[in-house]
Amino acid sequence: MAGARQLPVARGRAALLTQLSQLDRAGGSVAIPGADWAWAFALPGVRGATGHLVVTADAEPSQSERFLIGVLAHQAGVTLANARLHRLERSTADQLRSANAALNRTVAELEQATRIHNRFTRVAAAGQGQEGIARAAHEITGYPIAIEDRHGHLRAWAGPDRPDPYPQTPSAQRERLIRAAIGEDRPVRDGHRLVVVAQPRGDVLGLLVLIDPDGTAGEREQIALQHGGTVLALELARLQSLAETELRLRRDLVEDLLAGTDDVSALLRGDAMGYDLRRRHRVVVVETSGRLPQGDSLLHAVRHAAQAGAAPLVVTRGGTVVMISDEGGPWEAFRQSVLADLGADVCSVGVGDWCACPSDIPRSHRQARLALRLGTVAREQGRATLFEDLGVYRLLSDDADPVTVNRFVVQWLGPLIDYDAAKPADLVETLSAYLECGGSYDATASRLSVSRSTVRYRLKRIREISKRDLTDPHTAFHLQLATRALQTWQQLGSRKAGHT
Repeated sequence: MAGARQLPVARGRAALLTQLSQLDRAGGSVAIPGADWAWAFALPGVRGATGHLVVTADAEPSQSERFLIGVLAHQAGVTLANARLHRLERSTADQLRSANAALNRTVAELEQATRIHNRFTRVAAAGQGQEGIARAAHEITGYPIAIEDRHGHLRAWAGPDRPDPYPQTPSAQRERLIRAAIGEDRPVRDGHRLVVVAQPRGDVLGLLVLIDPDGTAGEREQIALQHGGTVLALELARLQSLAETELRLRRDLVEDLLAGTDDVSALLRGDAMGYDLRRRHRVVVVETSGRLPQGDSLLHAVRHAAQAGAAPLVVTRGGTVVMISDEGGPWEAFRQSVLADLGADVCSVGVGDWCACPSDIPRSHRQARLALRLGTVAREQGRATLFEDLGVYRLLSDDADPVTVNRFVVQWLGPLIDYDAAKPADLVETLSAYLECGGSYDATASRLSVSRSTVRYRLKRIREISKRDLTDPHTAFHLQLATRALQTWQQLGSRKAGHT
């Protein structure tokens, strides 16, 4: 991080002062000529901000560096307040002697603010987190203290009479409170509560609340809330940064595992994240259709349904969510849980085989995708399909020679494939449905959403073009095997079978 720059006095001072006048009590970003990053940190005084510490750098500093700068800004504010007090004492000694009582009150306020500041500084330096901040605020004020997240959920409590369940404020009322608190330099009253917002980088991440049913909280309590709110903002910003970093590392690890990586590096990265990839795993692919969920709803629903211990390894891919899991099921119950969270019309799940080591995960991923696709082809949508339950489809998926399979498909279906290519007639699809439905005209018509007469006509054309007897068991078996082979290779992404 670069050091502070010397601003051109005549040209830059007025522009900087204009920017500073538009910032709220938390400070914010400013534009400095020649600086890639510049931030104004508010300098707190006894009665609100007294100025700003402007820091510039060639690149945006890390969260820990910004935390240290914030602490320095607080220390500087207290130091400047002391310096102003001492200058006032030296220059107006005679006047101060005549107003000794007022001076004593000011000194007492300053000493009190310093003690409060030092108490919260120790909490931050010791890494005591939100519980420590709430506890310190309670010890200083004597009032019950709550820390809430942006949406009003309780994150920490210190003091007696903790409510259970914790009361929830209606969303519209809460938004009005937050907007009012953002525009104030002091805590705002919300009924029997005093509230300050924790607002690092302009984002409201939480609220520090003092419970005051009798309305007796005074200046000392408000000062404590202001200091506590600032330390809480730094703590929540740190936690947010850690969470974002962990999510990014998990996402990168999942992508690398799905793409294929060596076992040694995968195990080391898993250990660094506290995740044991030495256990056997399998890949699960989840997909919805119908009324699709918005944003990351599917991702969150999968995480919630899979949460049993450590956070699952999940990532979004092409409209699906892919999860690397060490769980054995039951997968239909898992699917139902995802569906309940989403409220979607249809949710399908494909599950690959177990992997003995991380380098096996790409194979399990291919199997899970195949199970998902073939599960919707062979049965109705909205099922949990395991690769191990695919029967003959498994034989055609991984180890089969593409040339041999292609020749088999062409031998039994070649004329029908060519006819469908020349005249879109869906003969291969009709034959597959007819065989899967056990030769039932009605079931085939229902599956294809066509009339019974259409099925009868297409089967007549199939017999004429293929010159096959569909009533012969030997012929029916090989035709069904060929249609399943064709479906498998199409779902695996191979080129459509045809004459070679």
